[in-house]
Amino acid sequence: MSLFDFLKRKSAKSRQSRHLGGPATISPKASLGGKDEPAKKVEAVSVAKNKKISGFSYDAVRQPHISEKATYLSEKNQYIFKVLPGFNKNEIKNAVEGLYGVDVLSVRMVKIPAKKRRIGRTQGFKKGYKKAIVKIKEGQKIEIL
Repeated sequence: MSLFDFLKRKSAKSRQSRHLGGPATISPKASLGGKDEPAKKVEAVSVAKNKKISGFSYDAVRQPHISEKATYLSEKNQYIFKVLPGFNKNEIKNAVEGLYGVDVLSVRMVKIPAKKRRIGRTQGFKKGYKKAIVKIKEGQKIEIL
């Protein structure tokens, strides 16, 4: 089809330039009309795509978990957060330190299972989630409300 011929020409040009060395082998003086010098190849640096980023992620902490028990624990410098299930203790520690600017001493994890709920004849499940109990340094505070 004539509609897709431009794609064929483009891919043929790129294959030809890659096979011949491409534009990276042209010397700068040759393109300016000066003396021809041997062309120097420029090597590309490969970067790993699946490399983990060191730092903190905003995605780790969903929201603070507010309950009666959470308010009692906040008096003891312990705060409860709902977190996404794919994150571990170190990532949650980095996220809380980055978001709230506090020093985290320890992180404990609790998985809350899904619970069966029924309204009349309709049955279903209340979603399960994962929460983290974060203990911070004495004298520091997190303002949740």
